[in-house]
Amino acid sequence: MKRRSIVFIIILVTIIFSYQAGVSFGKDKDDLYRELEIFSEGLVIIEEKYVEEKTAEDLVYGAMKGIALSLDPYSQFLTPDDYKNLLVETEGKFGGLGIEITMRNGLLTIISPIEDTPAWEAGIEAGDIIIKIDGELTKDITLNGAVKQLRGDPDTKVILTIVRDESRKVEDITIVRGIIKIKDIKRPMILEDGVGYVKIGEFRESTSKDLSKALGVLDKEGLKALILDVRNNPGGLLNSSIDISSKFLSSGKVIVSTDSRNEEKRIYRADSFGKKYLDIPIVVLINKGSASASEILAAALRENNRAILLGETTFGKGSVQTILPLSDGSAMRLTTSKYYTPNDISIHEKGVEPDIKISKETIEKTEEDVFEDMDKKKEFDYKKDNQIVRALDLIKGILILQFGN
Repeated sequence: MKRRSIVFIIILVTIIFSYQAGVSFGKDKDDLYRELEIFSEGLVIIEEKYVEEKTAEDLVYGAMKGIALSLDPYSQFLTPDDYKNLLVETEGKFGGLGIEITMRNGLLTIISPIEDTPAWEAGIEAGDIIIKIDGELTKDITLNGAVKQLRGDPDTKVILTIVRDESRKVEDITIVRGIIKIKDIKRPMILEDGVGYVKIGEFRESTSKDLSKALGVLDKEGLKALILDVRNNPGGLLNSSIDISSKFLSSGKVIVSTDSRNEEKRIYRADSFGKKYLDIPIVVLINKGSASASEILAAALRENNRAILLGETTFGKGSVQTILPLSDGSAMRLTTSKYYTPNDISIHEKGVEPDIKISKETIEKTEEDVFEDMDKKKEFDYKKDNQIVRALDLIKGILILQFGN
């Protein structure tokens, strides 16, 4: 009886707080009370009839997880421990495999592997579907549950049974966990004839500042054109992608807009701060592992006639999630808006199409290459990446048209 009272008190407090705070559920008061009454009846039945005893916290947390799961693949209820783990991730260093995952059509799907991590080195690809983790089926798993199973102590093994998106081939891949150190800006260099190359790994707080430093170095080395590589970049912070896009767009140009239920459409434009790179030709490399903030950058530059997109169709994540902390240390990760490209196009579940479609070819390795990889001494060789080579040829042609031989 005592526990039943606790359940009803929780529901009553929720109702009172919601109305005092002015929260609208989109229904009139009678409908709301009726639906909460059904909810409370269900809790009482579980409390009285379920085979095992459950605490009020178990029931409420379970209900919150179910509510979030019913919304979309990206909304989540985070227990206090889940929320703490998420905060650890934002610091840019954590233990695990080095993959970004989501639920797509009810299946645990890899958005992209993070370059130079255990998952990357084991051959995990964007679009792979994880059907088992250490032999356990992932059919009813949640994102939080998957993260917990995938993480572990460094140097321990986990076996992923995956279905490759294109071939539908099932295979077991063993990965040794490691400390994941996320580096946003990678390999800034001049490739040939003043054509610069920069790979953006993720969009975080410091990414825009780090990119400015990299471009400053390339400037001193004679930067004439730029290849921006966001392949297998799962995204990150919306503001970071806006700041980076702004470096290549005239002040006032539309970068992205967001539309939510309770607010007017919000338009984000290029600012007038910092050094601009308005005259250099740009090619952006994209693939099916490019998601969210990567897609914002790619679409913004293409639709403002500042870049050509080369590669493969992107992942198609066109929604924005907000972390909303709750009073007990838990939190809701909630989809609060959808974003639209400068031409007011939603790419959600569709992705951004490249201007020039080129699949990345598998480069056959010689025996010498294999030994070099094992020794970790092999340097980045852009000439073995056919998408970079094609982008380089394209951008050199544009330079010839602009400036002559």
